[in-house]
Amino acid sequence: MGILLGLAPWIVYWVLVGNVPFTVAVLIALAVAVAAFVLGRVRGGPGRVLEIGALATFLVLTVLTFTLDQAVIERWMQPLSNAGIFLVALTGVLIGKPFIREFAEVGQPAHVVKSELFAKVTSLLTWIWVGAFGGMTVSSAIPPIVYGDATILDTRTPLSFVCYWVIPFALLAGAAFATRVLPDRIAAGADDIVRKTSFVAFAEAEIDQLIYLATEHANREVGPGKEAYDIKIGSKGIPLTGDETRESWPSTYKVRDKRR
Repeated sequence: MGILLGLAPWIVYWVLVGNVPFTVAVLIALAVAVAAFVLGRVRGGPGRVLEIGALATFLVLTVLTFTLDQAVIERWMQPLSNAGIFLVALTGVLIGKPFIREFAEVGQPAHVVKSELFAKVTSLLTWIWVGAFGGMTVSSAIPPIVYGDATILDTRTPLSFVCYWVIPFALLAGAAFATRVLPDRIAAGADDIVRKTSFVAFAEAEIDQLIYLATEHANREVGPGKEAYDIKIGSKGIPLTGDETRESWPSTYKVRDKRR
């Protein structure tokens, strides 16, 4: 639901543009962007980059809609709206805040968020969306570059309606489908994720005592119905601040259903 709210200004704009006057389409999209930004800040949810990007994009598009000629608007507003979301998504990656990861982290336990599998899946999904937005931008820019009289209102020229509408929305649907399918890998492979933790032991504890403490600590973390296995202890404990008689030991483990 969160990602849908973040993308809502663009979705509203793409649905309206060409079906209502351009000024109406862009003003409604801007209103949705403002509402999404305010709601996101009030609720404190993820997607700040996407919300700020939507606000900036539709502020610019609003200014252009009221200043450019109708013919220019019909040729270039669709590519510009696609370029806006492409730049927003790419900026999120470059500053280390990809919007897909922001939304995917919500509701996930810490061990999942910190896992390599989660990082790989969210990274792959992020680049799928960036690629889709980039492809949408390139596709929608072809008609006005190749065909001088191109317009998003043209339903007779294949170059126009295919590049303005068919290809971009096919790419958008493909990215949405990948977002629906790939996260299932996280759930399916959750028990194979290597979880990281730490436990406290006395400095003079021997290896068998450390293994016992690591096992007990891991089993307390996994909860009922599960058990920890493949438990591994770090090479060296770290003395606790103010208490050199005890050390914090790093450890890792996997989880499986508890055997009867």
